[in-house]
Amino acid sequence: MNTEKLMIALDEFIHVGGGLTIVIAVVSIITGLMREYLPQEKLQKKLTKHEKWGSLLGASFGMLTPFCSASVVPVTMGMASMGVSLGTVLSFLVSAPLCNFIVLAMVYAAFGFKVAAVYLAVTFSAAVIGGWLISKSPWKNEIKRGDELINTKAPSSCHSASSNTANMSHCEMQQASNSCDLELGEMNNGSASISMAPSTSTKMNNALSFALALFKRIIPYVLLGALISGLSAAYLPGELVEKYVGGGDMSSILIAAVIGIPLYLRIEMAIPLLNVLILKGMGLGPAIALIIGGTGASLPEIALVSAVLKRKAVVAFVSIILIAAIIGGPLFQYVI
Repeated sequence: MNTEKLMIALDEFIHVGGGLTIVIAVVSIITGLMREYLPQEKLQKKLTKHEKWGSLLGASFGMLTPFCSASVVPVTMGMASMGVSLGTVLSFLVSAPLCNFIVLAMVYAAFGFKVAAVYLAVTFSAAVIGGWLISKSPWKNEIKRGDELINTKAPSSCHSASSNTANMSHCEMQQASNSCDLELGEMNNGSASISMAPSTSTKMNNALSFALALFKRIIPYVLLGALISGLSAAYLPGELVEKYVGGGDMSSILIAAVIGIPLYLRIEMAIPLLNVLILKGMGLGPAIALIIGGTGASLPEIALVSAVLKRKAVVAFVSIILIAAIIGGPLFQYVI
């Protein structure tokens, strides 16, 4: 057994895993505080009152939603039931998986401030511009409403006879928490006391409970990604990486963007691995294109958004992600 390579793998695992663990811990706490002091139900209602800035608000709201794709769609259902425009909804759907706080923190930890800043500019702009364009197009009504939306929802004890859309939205978000392997009690510790104006100490406890639950969900994938990163750093031949993904030309970027969409890339695992692949010769452009395509519009997420969006809107959603990946790839390859 090659002791030198094992030490390289261990050193990489400790370096990457330790750094990302600290980042995820800090971001989880910030997310918990934001969730407790900026309730999503209130933010959703605000979106219906400011349609002029809908795409910008939708993209900003997406940055505050660092959950898995399974949770993004129920939140979107709540938005659709409130009458939020398709442009706003689409901006949220693009922004939430691509440029939420956890993704940005991990990009920063792996690649530095400059890459993270440009990544934010590319993905956030794609969300805002894409939502604005769809709101001005003939497809602006390609979103499910009313009975059409209700018929897509799976039966659940959460649903009641009440038609109150705010309660339905909150209930859907609770389901989303379960689907992301977070305990309902941990995620929604203060939900029963929302109407009772919880004290500051209660809010803080709720925020920390949520942060701990979020950290527990994410950290296994971070450590697995760090382990794969360590093994790749030690045992993956650099010439193999250069041969297949080392090119930074448009064809490599286009292939990476297209390949990324069918994949289901967990950002927690993808970034540590891509960081090593870049060191071994992978172009930064193809790497970023792969991240945008894989985390923005994977096949599971496309299937999920179909519960809220009609066919043409789903096509628009995938097209926005693909265009962002294709434009972002060359920008990272040749500008940074």
